[in-house]
Amino acid sequence: MQTSSVSDLDLFSINAPKAPLAELLRPRQPSDVIGQNHLLGAGKPLRLAFESGKPHSMILWGPPGTGKTTLARLMSTEFDCEFIALSAVLSGVKDIRNAIEQAQLVLQQSGRHTILFVDEVHRFNKSQQDAFLPYVEQGLITFIGATTENPSFEINNALLSRVQVYILNALSEQELSRLFERAQNLILDKMQFSDEARNLLIEFADGDARRLLNLLEQIHTAVRTESITQISKDIVLNTLSRNARSFDKGGDEFYDQISALHKSVRGSSPDAALYWLCRMLDGGADALYIGRRLIRMAAEDIGLADPRALRLTLDACETYERLGSPEGELALAQATLYLACAPKSNAAYLAYKKARSLVAQDKSRRVPLHLRNAPTKLMQDIGYGNTYRYAHDCPEAYAADENYFPDEMPEVNFYQPTAFGLEQKIQEKLAHLRNLDKQAKRKL
Repeated sequence: MQTSSVSDLDLFSINAPKAPLAELLRPRQPSDVIGQNHLLGAGKPLRLAFESGKPHSMILWGPPGTGKTTLARLMSTEFDCEFIALSAVLSGVKDIRNAIEQAQLVLQQSGRHTILFVDEVHRFNKSQQDAFLPYVEQGLITFIGATTENPSFEINNALLSRVQVYILNALSEQELSRLFERAQNLILDKMQFSDEARNLLIEFADGDARRLLNLLEQIHTAVRTESITQISKDIVLNTLSRNARSFDKGGDEFYDQISALHKSVRGSSPDAALYWLCRMLDGGADALYIGRRLIRMAAEDIGLADPRALRLTLDACETYERLGSPEGELALAQATLYLACAPKSNAAYLAYKKARSLVAQDKSRRVPLHLRNAPTKLMQDIGYGNTYRYAHDCPEAYAADENYFPDEMPEVNFYQPTAFGLEQKIQEKLAHLRNLDKQAKRKL
C-alpha cells in the first residue's frame, strides 16, 4: 500500500483525517488488494485486464466489503481514466444524463476516457439500465456495475450481453487477518489485541473487509476516553453487538441459505439442517417464513412416506405463533430435525406435477355418466350414476376394474410410491388392488 506517512494516517492524532478507516486503508494499487486471488492472481482475468492497459465494461458481483468499489477506482487510476460514480439507490435518469454529458465534455477537452461506476446497479429499473447501452456501444464510457445480487436475475439481458461478469468472494479468515495486521501496523499500533479478541473481531466481520475496519473504529471510539490500549475478548463483546452477521433478507445470501437448509433436510442430514436453521435465525430471518418453507419440505420431500411430518411441521409453526422468539424457535428446530430424519419420497410431488401438466395440455373431458350425481328423477332416467358401484358394498371395499377417469382417457400412472416408510405399504396395497383389477377383467 502506498501512503504519505504513518503520521498522516494516525487515527489518534488530533489532526487526523475524518475519513473512515476503511477509506484510509483503501488500496492504492492492484498489488495492495487483499483477497480475490482467483481474479487478481498471475494470469487471472482482472490481473490480465490491468496489464493490458485497456479497460472493458464489467459487472462486479459479490457480497459487501469484497472490494468492488476499490477495483473500479483502481482501474480508473491504472488506465488514467476519468472516474464518475453513481449510486443506483440515490440516482435517477437525470443523474445518468449528467454523467454522460460529463464524459463527453472530458473526452472533448482532454481526450481522456471515462469509467462510469454504478454501485448497487441492480436497483436501477429496466429503462435506467437501458440508458447506458448506446454509450457503452459507442465506447464513450467503460461501464462498471457493482451488485450484491445475482446479475442473471437483476440485470437486463441487453446490458448483461455487453459486459463481463466477475464474481468476488467473501474474504477468508486468513485474508481478514492480513487486513487486521495492516490496520494495526499502519494505524492502530497503540492498540494491542489479545488473540481471542482478534479472532472474535474476524468472526464478527464475517468475510467483509469494510465491516472489520468499521468494527475496529468502533472499538477505538469505545475505549479512547478510558485510555485502554489492551483489548481483550470481553471488551470486544461488551462493545459490539453480536448482530453483525452477513444476511440480506431479500438477496442471494438469503436464498442460498434457504437452499442449503432444504437440501440438508432432503439429504437426511439433521446436523446440517439444524446448522442452517440457526444461521438463518441468527441472521434475522423471519421464523415463520422458515416455517412455511419447512411445510413445503414436508410435502415435497417426505410426502406419504411419513404423513405425520406435515402435521408436525404445521404444529411447530402454530407453536411459534403462540410463543414467538426465542421460545418458539425450539419447535421449528424440532420440526427440522424430524424432517431431516424422516423417510424421503417425492412421489406425491412428482405425481402432482405430472397431473397438472397433463390437465394443462389436455382437452376438457366430460365426467362419465356413471360418476355423475343423480339427485333428480330426470338425471336418473338419462343414466346419471346408473352403473356406478358403491365401493363399500364390494369385497375388500374395492370395486375392482372400475373406471374413474373420463371416457377414452389414455392410461396414466401419475403416482408411483417408493419403497420407503409408509409408502412401502402403499406400494404393496396398490399392487394388490391392480391384481384385483386384472382378476375382474378375466371374469368378463
